[in-house]
Amino acid sequence: MLRANRKYAAIRDISHYGAVVPRQLGELEDAVMTRVWQWNRPVTVREVLEDLQQERSIAYTTVMTVMDNLHQKGWVRREVDGRAYRYTAVSTRAAYAAALMNEAWSQSDNRAAALVAFFGMMSPEEREALRDAVRMVQEPEPERDREAEQGSEEGDAPGAEAGR
Repeated sequence: MLRANRKYAAIRDISHYGAVVPRQLGELEDAVMTRVWQWNRPVTVREVLEDLQQERSIAYTTVMTVMDNLHQKGWVRREVDGRAYRYTAVSTRAAYAAALMNEAWSQSDNRAAALVAFFGMMSPEEREALRDAVRMVQEPEPERDREAEQGSEEGDAPGAEAGR
């Protein structure tokens, strides 16, 4: 049951961007977002700065500006914590990657050919992961199944729950 809940949470999360396709992140934006996604908790500019400084020389104000820009663009939300902000990702890297793939795919004049070419670039492991993903989105959600079963057992009309 826990696995199913995680599975459906991931599917719902991927739809976060909906019809709005995010602009691809710049190199520094991606470096910052990678940390926010990996840590999966509210982070401060100082924490991100200290981690980035292990790879490059970078100023506090630069990281602060990037994180403020990410907030303005809707990538992160922030809340005040003392005299600083704590930033949290609005969605996951998987949702971002899915939106970028969807945007690239939609640019093709022959979507089937684009998919065949893309699948041809995949390793056997990636193709197996793709098969698993297709199975996940084709299976009905357990909650919907249970609601449908309960409705038919109780003699309720579909959607009767909404009127209660």
